[in-house]
Amino acid sequence: MKKNIFLVLNLLIAIIILSCNNKKLIEVVDVPLPDVEQKTTAIGSPDDVKANEGPFQLGKLPYSYSALDPNISTSTMENHYSKHYLTYANNLNKAVAGTDLAVLTIEELQAKLDPSNAEIRNNAGGYYNHSLYFKCMAPKAGGQPKDSLASAITRNFGSFVNFTALFKDEASKQFGSAWVWLIVDQSGKLKITSTQNQDNPLIRNAAVPGKPILALDLWEHAYYLSYQNKRSNYVDAFFNVINWKKVGENYDDALIK
Repeated sequence: MKKNIFLVLNLLIAIIILSCNNKKLIEVVDVPLPDVEQKTTAIGSPDDVKANEGPFQLGKLPYSYSALDPNISTSTMENHYSKHYLTYANNLNKAVAGTDLAVLTIEELQAKLDPSNAEIRNNAGGYYNHSLYFKCMAPKAGGQPKDSLASAITRNFGSFVNFTALFKDEASKQFGSAWVWLIVDQSGKLKITSTQNQDNPLIRNAAVPGKPILALDLWEHAYYLSYQNKRSNYVDAFFNVINWKKVGENYDDALIK
C-alpha cells in the first residue's frame, strides 16, 4: 500500500514539473483603483487665500489658477499667488503695524517709505508689484491694445511691433531677480523701464520714476517650474496673456491722476 502511494506521489510531481516547463505561471494581483482624491492633486481656489489681519490684503485673482495654461502653468500660478504674494502681504502688515504707514495706500507708502528700511521696502514692493502683475493678465487675452493706449504706444514707440521688441529687449538685459515696466512718466509719456529685486518706479530713488501700468515679473518663481532657464520663452508667453483692456484702464487712470 505504501509503495502504491509513493508511486502515485512521484507521478503527480512529474506531471506538475512537465506542466511548469510547458506553461508560464501568471500571478494575478488585484490592485484597488484609487479613489477621486488619489487620482488628482488638489488645487485650491485663490478665493480661499487670505492675508493676516492688516491694511494690505491680497488683490482678488480675477481668474482660476489654471486659466492661463499653458502660458503660465497651474502650479506656477498657485505657488506664486498663494505663497509668494501672500508672504509679502503678511510681512508688510507685520512691518507697518502700529506705525503711521499703516494708514497709507500702497501707492502713498511706496512714495514715502525710507529706502534704507529694507524690510518695508522689499515687502511693500513685493506686495504692490504682484498686485499689479496678476491684474495685467487674463485668459483668452494677448493681441494688441486698443483706443487711447494703442494711440499712445504708436506715438511713443513708433508701433506696437516696436514696443514689443523694446519691452522684450529690456527683459533680456536683466540679470537675476527683476521687473520690467511700462509706465506713464510725469509728463504723460509712455516709457519702458526696469528695476531690480522688488523695487518699482514709485519709490523715491527710482532711476526712471512714473506710474506703472504694466508689470512683468522676472523672478525665477514666476516662470521656473515651466520654463527652467529659458526666460525668453516665458517673456514670449507673457505677451499671450497680457490683459490689454486692463492695461488700457491703468493708462487712462494714470493720466487723470
